[in-house]
Amino acid sequence: MKPEQFVQSLLFTVLVAVLMAPAQGVEINQQSELREKRDSQLKQPSVLSQASSQQVVPVTGVQVNSTDQGVEIILQTPLGEQLQVKPKSEGNTYIAEISNAQLRLSSGDTFRQEKPGAGIAEITVTNQDANTILVTVKGDEITPQVELFDSDEGLIFGLTTTASVTQTPPAQQPETQPAPTPTPETEATPPAQQPESETSPQPPSAETDEPIELVVTGDRDDDYNALNATTGTRTDTPLRDIPQSIQVIPQKVIEDQQVIRLDEALNNVSNVIPGGLDTNTEARYTIRGFDNAPILINGFRQYAFPTVPETANLERIEVLKGPASILYGEIQPGGIINAVTKQPLAEPFYEIEVQAGNYNFVRPRIDLSGPLSDDKSLLYRLNFSYLNSETFRGFDQNFEEFFVAPVLAWKGKNTDFTFEAQYSNRRRPYDNGLLAFGNGVIDVPRDRIVNEPDDYIERTYISTGYSLEHRFSDKWTFRNGFRYANSRVYSDRLTIPTNFDESTGIVDRVYALDDFYSDDYSLQSNVVGKFATGGIKHTLLFGLDLNRTNSSSFATSNFFTPSQLDIFNPVYGATPRTALDVLLFDRESTTDRLGIYIQDEIAFFDNLKLLAGIRYETVNQQIQDQPALFYPAGTDTNQFNDAWTPRVGIVYQPLKEVSLYASYSKSFNPNVDSRNIDGDFIPPERGEGYEVGVKTELLDSKIFATLSYFDITKQNVATEDLRLPGLGFSVATGEQRSRGVEFDISGQILPGWNIIAAYAYTDAEVTADNTTPVGNRLVGVPRHSASLWTTYEIQRGNLQGLGFGVGFNYLGEREGDLSNSFQLDSYFLTNAAIFYRRDNWRFALNFKNVFDIDYLTGVSGRLGAIYPGEPFTVIGSVSVSF
Repeated sequence: MKPEQFVQSLLFTVLVAVLMAPAQGVEINQQSELREKRDSQLKQPSVLSQASSQQVVPVTGVQVNSTDQGVEIILQTPLGEQLQVKPKSEGNTYIAEISNAQLRLSSGDTFRQEKPGAGIAEITVTNQDANTILVTVKGDEITPQVELFDSDEGLIFGLTTTASVTQTPPAQQPETQPAPTPTPETEATPPAQQPESETSPQPPSAETDEPIELVVTGDRDDDYNALNATTGTRTDTPLRDIPQSIQVIPQKVIEDQQVIRLDEALNNVSNVIPGGLDTNTEARYTIRGFDNAPILINGFRQYAFPTVPETANLERIEVLKGPASILYGEIQPGGIINAVTKQPLAEPFYEIEVQAGNYNFVRPRIDLSGPLSDDKSLLYRLNFSYLNSETFRGFDQNFEEFFVAPVLAWKGKNTDFTFEAQYSNRRRPYDNGLLAFGNGVIDVPRDRIVNEPDDYIERTYISTGYSLEHRFSDKWTFRNGFRYANSRVYSDRLTIPTNFDESTGIVDRVYALDDFYSDDYSLQSNVVGKFATGGIKHTLLFGLDLNRTNSSSFATSNFFTPSQLDIFNPVYGATPRTALDVLLFDRESTTDRLGIYIQDEIAFFDNLKLLAGIRYETVNQQIQDQPALFYPAGTDTNQFNDAWTPRVGIVYQPLKEVSLYASYSKSFNPNVDSRNIDGDFIPPERGEGYEVGVKTELLDSKIFATLSYFDITKQNVATEDLRLPGLGFSVATGEQRSRGVEFDISGQILPGWNIIAAYAYTDAEVTADNTTPVGNRLVGVPRHSASLWTTYEIQRGNLQGLGFGVGFNYLGEREGDLSNSFQLDSYFLTNAAIFYRRDNWRFALNFKNVFDIDYLTGVSGRLGAIYPGEPFTVIGSVSVSF
């Protein structure tokens, strides 16, 4: 990247931030006033309105924050209407029925958080019926004390777990006798309902409590901040209690950036580097220096020819850093990516969006959800999208994709059952990228291609399955899920480079046909139990994972009659496609996987937590190769591998908002798809990692930040055999090590001002090898990488709903191959957006790579997989929801 381009991009980013500052300054003063009002309300309950309203109030979000008194629950609503609250208590549980209201969360109709603070076991907010929200707060031993507050931020439930006297406003004090002394039961009852004729109050009940109405205004926007994720523990443990770095990209970020491809969203997470495309995996990602990070969909992995999730159907993306075989079996030690899809809503929701941009890009999208039964126990959701676009590269083929995903859910009293399916068909140009030249990359126009303009590849993906959850009690839960995934990858027009003469510019290429197919069956079952042994609290997880993968791979080519292309003066179509009469390989494979694991989350005190677990994994694979070019006699081979993979971590919280953590874990990854040119399997890859860090919640939990240091080692590394690139052969390269520092931050700075940012320093190198020099850097891993995205939406006045966004992505210099024979330059991309919301309409324009920087992504060797990045791109959208 040229210095003047870097300076230009940086100045633009700073200029936009300065232009946003005046509006933000006004909000700072308004926020200061709001906080002063809030602090006053926390000291004394507000006066309650006696008016009534029959309109059903939508509650669009639930936020749980730590306070000096304990914990508060904020119900977010965009309407300035009144809510009716009827409280009661049962045992050690506080219950509030809120009439004339409905919970309308994007993630479903239930919010649940465990152990949000000292003395509180669980908070649940859910829809009781069509007009009632049910809030339950379960104390560890006694009923939490609750005070209700009227705030500009929303309806607030202030929770404490120690006895205190609730102050009654003077207008509500009885005139002839002193106020009664509260008890754990009566403190759940607002002062206006205290009995006047008794000296000791009685526990409230649903029959005697009178409704209380509170004025509620405002809508608290914390959509950039996710405080919970299931990927780290397979339980709903808060992120601050998990001794491992987990980053979440919420749907709000996906919307604001108009994300089309998964890698665009992952640019917001530290140390996740896109590695380009290939025939087998469609897209490759590097996490913490290690390639081929697996992509899960709702916790399920597709092992053979996996698809990349469609972003139109995503609720959020969770990235778990470091070795995680304890929960997910055979994976790379860098981490995993888990795409969480949209689930049915209890209230009718309909959204239509149309996106359009340069290169004749068009993408309509539909999202429908709601109940199918009067009691709202049967729900549905349907997502559909279609994409068609030309390419900036020199191909005749368009990008075209069709996607549909129906979901059906049944919500019972103690049992939930969800059935879901997905279908996608993608056809795109088959792009080999560019070639290495000297110690860099060949200098040709951005649209120059190495293969033929009519090359294409088509992928069809079908998935179906169910998830079942049964709650035996509030302490024991059984979960079971099944997924079937089918993939087919096909093309009869592929052109693959096999040699490049840098002195003449002549590229030798062969034509090929690929036909890959896989059936993937996965079953997951686990039991979660919560109990105590003395004063020590446990969340126990015990589970079983089963998987069978059947796959077939078939490829032919004109291997002995290659065509030639002058890359500096190309003439495409000069050599006709000859008969593909050489069978490269014809292979069938069956792989069975079994994993048994146990994990315990132990809370010794309110501020000291231990996470420990271990998994036993077996992988049994059988492969049959028919006689072909690379296996003239054919082969019938099998391999069996097993491993124990532990994880242990500790979290210490000196303050409620701060978590200090450390962890150790191992990974296990049999090379089921990696064989050398002789047909022998590469030994299983094994990794181990250490991590220490600090997590913190800032600005009343509106912002979440993680700072971490990691040290990961991987042995028996399988890398592509560059003697036969693109044909699936591997060699073992010894030991690799990656160490570094990461910082991630996301959330809301002020009302309307959101931010998500990341930085990573990574030192990834070869530490032992028979063929590669020790000290060589790993492929495609920059020492420095960073990203920033921030948006501001005007909150009031004539321009209310108008918003702006600006950000950048920076990637440092990277090595192009393990021999470190060539490098890819660093780049700095600037992105911007402008959007406007009015009522249920949203209009947006996004500008990507504003300064049209030439840059390169991907990289896996000198003969391709080096991809020119997208030029300046504009995407506009119009959406309406109702």
